[in-house]
Amino acid sequence: MILNLIRLIFFTLLIVAANVCVHAQGDATTASGKPNSNKEDYPKSIKESLAKQRIETEKKDFEQLIERGEEVAKLSFELEKSFAQNNSLTPEDQKKLNRVEKLVKKIRSEIGADDDGDVEIDETVTEEKPSNVLNALKSLQSTTGRLVAELKKQTRHTVSVVAIQSSNVLLRVVRFIRFRKN
Repeated sequence: MILNLIRLIFFTLLIVAANVCVHAQGDATTASGKPNSNKEDYPKSIKESLAKQRIETEKKDFEQLIERGEEVAKLSFELEKSFAQNNSLTPEDQKKLNRVEKLVKKIRSEIGADDDGDVEIDETVTEEKPSNVLNALKSLQSTTGRLVAELKKQTRHTVSVVAIQSSNVLLRVVRFIRFRKN
């Protein structure tokens, strides 16, 4: 009888211990049967508001991209005009040239181009290397015009290879002008 009582107590304790262990483990599903996720489920109105806000931000960024392109075009025109009058680049022109390079780099990154370390020369772009600063400034202005036209032609959802190539050419021309002594 004592042996039966010990067996009964042992099995009771074993069942209680197993029950405690099973309940201590976390369940992968919620009460509804769906997996529990850390991401909160927002109401439909909040999701719509977030989507509208994201779209407005993208539109604003695209408008700023166009404005940067137009500013580069304006600066390149001013640089060419100043060089034609003075036959050299003034310190103010050097600042404008630095600004052009900075803006072109921003444009490149925003349109989806990689970092510009040693820009690859594409076979389809047959830009001649300018022989002097005046030709380089003319090339700068014409390439800027192509870049701005391409930026205006594309949408905020597209990536333009022509725009990337134009920005690469612009960076090469800016570096040529900056390091060329004339």
